[in-house]
Amino acid sequence: LIATTHSELRSRAARNSIKTVVLHAASGLTSIMGETGLHVYKFGRMVTMMSEPQSAVSVYNTILENLLAGSHTLILTEYSHDESKEPFFLDPASLFKMLLDVEHDQKHQIFSDNTFAVVASRVGMADQRITSGKVGSLAKIDFGIGPHSVIVTGSLHFTEAEAIAALTVNIDGPADNSQTVKRISVQMVERYAPKAKQAVQQMRDVVRQDAGSKGMFEVLDNAEYYIADAERFLHQSKFELAVLSIGYAEGLVDALRFQKGINPWEIRG
Repeated sequence: LIATTHSELRSRAARNSIKTVVLHAASGLTSIMGETGLHVYKFGRMVTMMSEPQSAVSVYNTILENLLAGSHTLILTEYSHDESKEPFFLDPASLFKMLLDVEHDQKHQIFSDNTFAVVASRVGMADQRITSGKVGSLAKIDFGIGPHSVIVTGSLHFTEAEAIAALTVNIDGPADNSQTVKRISVQMVERYAPKAKQAVQQMRDVVRQDAGSKGMFEVLDNAEYYIADAERFLHQSKFELAVLSIGYAEGLVDALRFQKGINPWEIRG
């Protein structure tokens, strides 16, 4: 009894002086975790994938946050039932495609055909199926009618890897998806620091030809100090300060760019 709807029903009952009693039973969430053999305390924030595209962005960001912590992400999928129609279950292939589309736009390198995942279909039913493998392999499988849940694994304890191999239909060997993930701030500094260094050097070559540019060299020195600070903060895991420092460096270079009327970001040696 952990869903938001359940809590709301109990809260309304309490406000209306209606006594309720919870009869605890097996949880669908813990059933999924138990069937896969993954450790329950290794799971991060849970999320639900709906069929609208914006939902995939939220799921993608949750996967990123969880992977940075080395945690697994349990993704529940949309289910809807209209009495006049067949029940709708979002299938795993559609979920994978939506996340790959977000990766194409965001480019944080956290989800690809090589991402390892577990698909849990119809858990608790007679035709239950638990399949694991790379997204590229799983996307080709027809998992049948839902409900389906997907787990994107984080760091794997060796007992978790052994459980996946033994308890699921394992297509590709278990893999740790958290090994290559990087914070957005880290990606930014690693991308912009080399460009900022090159821009500073290009600007030095330009102002060196100007006899009245002594003050500009001091500005460029400060820009280099900020770049060095950014790299130092990055190694110290002070990610916000690293981003601020590289931003200050670029600001100083841009100030000279406007003054001199050139763009060192586009100059090539």
